[in-house]
Amino acid sequence: MKLNFTKLNGLIPVVVQDDKTMQVLMLGFMNEEAYKQTIATGKVTFWSRSKKRLWQKGETSGNFLEVVSIREDCDNDSLLITANPNGKICHKGRYSCFGEKKRTQSQLKDLYELINDRKKKMPDNSYTTSLFKKGLNEIVKKIGEESVEVIIAAKSGSKKRMREETADLLYHILVLLVEKEIKLEDIKL
Repeated sequence: MKLNFTKLNGLIPVVVQDDKTMQVLMLGFMNEEAYKQTIATGKVTFWSRSKKRLWQKGETSGNFLEVVSIREDCDNDSLLITANPNGKICHKGRYSCFGEKKRTQSQLKDLYELINDRKKKMPDNSYTTSLFKKGLNEIVKKIGEESVEVIIAAKSGSKKRMREETADLLYHILVLLVEKEIKLEDIKL
């Protein structure tokens, strides 16, 4: 990465996002030394414009930002860092310096993770394990059956039954995604 530190008197802006929620946590500035220290330690380090020194986020609070990825913009004069926050990031005790509340993972993502874990561990007495053992043909057969049940529930007018059958269909679709090694985040809506 060849970064251009010349435009802002040796500094580049750095946007930090939570790697799990993709929410913006903060904006800071790095000089070349802060960038190198970030790379070396795996913890986000900034140049403090007010203190005129290197400043590692979390050095006093313990709420470090552990680097997951670093990307430069198209002009090589700013960075986007995804990180795992270790506690609240804002000095005012908030999750984000922009006042956002941390979003939790969705139920769909949680279920996907559980199904993926079942495929890895294949526990006995698990319906999910039985589907993986029976293979792709059984999984797609169940999706077909559940699709028909969603249609029947929709035509019958029962919202309760429609919700139940839709949940069954979504579950089996997630099983198929795991079977085919397709990540949930790879599905673009």
